[in-house]
Amino acid sequence: MQAQALWHVSAQKSELRTKTYPTDHNPDFVEVRSAYSLISTGTEQLVAKGGVPEGLYQSMQVPFMEGNFSFPIKYGYSLVGEVVTVGHEWEGRCVHLLHPHQDRSWVPVDSLFLVPENVSPRRAVLASNVETAITGIWDSGVSIGDKVLVLGFGSIGSLLARILQGIPGIELTVWDADPWRAALAADMGFSVRPPGKNYDCAFHTTASTPGLQLCIDALSQGGKVVELSWFGTKETSLQLGGSFHAQRKQIISSQVSYISPERTPRWDYMRRKTAVFRLLVDNAYDEHLTHWVPFENLPSWFDQVRNKRPQGLMWGVEY
Repeated sequence: MQAQALWHVSAQKSELRTKTYPTDHNPDFVEVRSAYSLISTGTEQLVAKGGVPEGLYQSMQVPFMEGNFSFPIKYGYSLVGEVVTVGHEWEGRCVHLLHPHQDRSWVPVDSLFLVPENVSPRRAVLASNVETAITGIWDSGVSIGDKVLVLGFGSIGSLLARILQGIPGIELTVWDADPWRAALAADMGFSVRPPGKNYDCAFHTTASTPGLQLCIDALSQGGKVVELSWFGTKETSLQLGGSFHAQRKQIISSQVSYISPERTPRWDYMRRKTAVFRLLVDNAYDEHLTHWVPFENLPSWFDQVRNKRPQGLMWGVEY
């Protein structure tokens, strides 16, 4: 089997590379023909321009990654495709897997999750980012009636807002300094306005020092900031001499690779993924996939956006 995959060959250049994979008759492996994948813009921009701290090289590895973070590297982690192995019980079925951007894959069956028939393949590419949003909400402890801020209406912030909106009595504010994203959030029905004060919880997704400071300052006494953005090698300097200590405010990190200890006795990754696809039955999630790029154009797309956030909410790849 020959497959083409996206490789970042330096901090300035990406390209498609072809590789031949031996496809033996091992019943534990199948061939998957890609239909769509999702670009997790913030993380993948940092990877493409060499912004991963050396101390995190091991923890930032993803399934089926090749190369390393000092280049060249094949990276990505949300792909949807069809099993095309003739005679296999899953032949013709739509599956989701954690895999870099690649047009065909030869993978173990146990790395696949069958996409329910009532979830479209295009929408299914959101699964990994919805997992991130769910984990952030679990970590926050947000409950009925809380006053909540989501700062940054990007790939994670928009999904957070979508899920939070379903919690009864939540007083939700969404804000993004980008006029296009703010208008999109308003069009989706969210309450969009500059942050006020006295929030019980603030979700920060902008990967910026001013954004994180704004979230801290907007909290009420005992409030919590959940940090979901990733700064990479960027340094940040915060002003913690005001109300932070006096009002016992908190800043916590949330990371999708780990399920909080409070839940691990009952929840595992498979149960969480099943919950993700119960949410993705809702057609409203289609609104989050605003832009698509053909697979063959993906290298030039990354070459253009390495140091500039692309216009759009979420970018998918069409094969």
